[in-house]
Amino acid sequence: MHPLTLLLIIGLYFLLLLGIGYAGKKHNNNASFYLGGKQSPWYIVAFGMLGASLSGITFVSVPGMVMQSGYTYMQLVVGFSLGYLLVAHVLLPLYYKLQVTSIYQYLGQRFGTTSQKTGSFYFLLSRTLGAGIRLYAAALILGHMVFQPLGVPFPLTIAIWMGIIYLYTSQAGIRTIVWTDALQTLCILVALCLLLWESSSQLEAFPWQSYPYTQWDWVPKNNFFKWVISGMFITLTMTGLDQDMMQKNLSCKTLRDAQKNMYCYGFSFIPVNLAFLFLGACLVMLLHQNSIAQPTASDQLVTTAIESGFFSPVAILLFTLGIVAATCSSSDSALISITTAINIDFLPPSDAKTSEKRRKITHACVCLGFILLLWGFYYMGNQNLLDTLFNIASYTYGPLLGIFTFGLFTRYQIHDKWVPIIALIAPICCLLLQWITHNALGYELLLLNGFITFVGLLVIKKS
Repeated sequence: MHPLTLLLIIGLYFLLLLGIGYAGKKHNNNASFYLGGKQSPWYIVAFGMLGASLSGITFVSVPGMVMQSGYTYMQLVVGFSLGYLLVAHVLLPLYYKLQVTSIYQYLGQRFGTTSQKTGSFYFLLSRTLGAGIRLYAAALILGHMVFQPLGVPFPLTIAIWMGIIYLYTSQAGIRTIVWTDALQTLCILVALCLLLWESSSQLEAFPWQSYPYTQWDWVPKNNFFKWVISGMFITLTMTGLDQDMMQKNLSCKTLRDAQKNMYCYGFSFIPVNLAFLFLGACLVMLLHQNSIAQPTASDQLVTTAIESGFFSPVAILLFTLGIVAATCSSSDSALISITTAINIDFLPPSDAKTSEKRRKITHACVCLGFILLLWGFYYMGNQNLLDTLFNIASYTYGPLLGIFTFGLFTRYQIHDKWVPIIALIAPICCLLLQWITHNALGYELLLLNGFITFVGLLVIKKS
């Protein structure tokens, strides 16, 4: 399909998003921006959160994971789904009881303002890097398929994209995001279904048993128990302790609605991710059937299949829209949550007019920061961006896991001013351990990081 045609369709899609944003313009205030006036339908939130969690990385990295570890990624996904139950019954009741806007306000009430700012800082670091990686992955694909053939340089592609996301998120914040995420999730799932249908229809047999589903050997990083347990805690931290994901849940009318959202959203993760892995298996078999060499980087599997002519123009169009939708779905909510965390956790309270003005300035600065970050990523590369994302989470979400666990399961008070030091020592210790063991640890590093933080807090507890 000609790049100009793809660009036209993408442009129409962005106009639709801008229209949704404009429809919520009358609600452009802090109450709407932060929590949507607590009027979000839980089923719309659940559907939209699925797309926000998938992101553009899922489109390029999960199918390619079959080249490295077969279907064993599903072990991690099962752990994710179990983790959503913990979030629904442990963390959501706490957040609704305290009526927080930023979930790190809990740490402020439990320990003090330094703990609140420390938790929020690690969220900002985690979400900025994570959203940046997702945006970068999608930008490379769209740049390769659409913008580069038209002579548009990568830096300009990023600036235009982030500018459009800023325009529709600045209107009504989370109230807009709930509905745009639902639209984007629909685009993602339709694209996935069509790609899976067209690829599988070209095979003599569907590759159900082509790759292993489990790994019982204890030594590999993808051992069953390691990945299920790691998946639970990845969800607990990257969803339950993440302002981005929790902010949508907190926009639901009641705790019960938020819990129903979490159940539906959590368990839908299993069939959707399995479908992405099956897509990857189909593409590997297609390449083999046609004597086409597999790409050296697993993230290039889908684009290699597209360039090899396996898909119809409609499928390519929907794939492109799926990438755009998945990336917008994860990045727009990141802009909202980062803006919220900065204003609630770091800036002093002010009157309504000043607060709204400050929020708008912060939102614009966050958007500019993402542009600069993505320009920096342009000069870096990686074999599997999803793996990079989870490795970053092991270091940046570990202190959050330790601090929240200490607050929830002990009654101790701590010396609040020492918390940043403990939160810095823990990931440094994990880095040293990885260096000593030659990177022998996998995603369970997140648990170790949280445990070291927990022990450090015991050391600084008040007598």
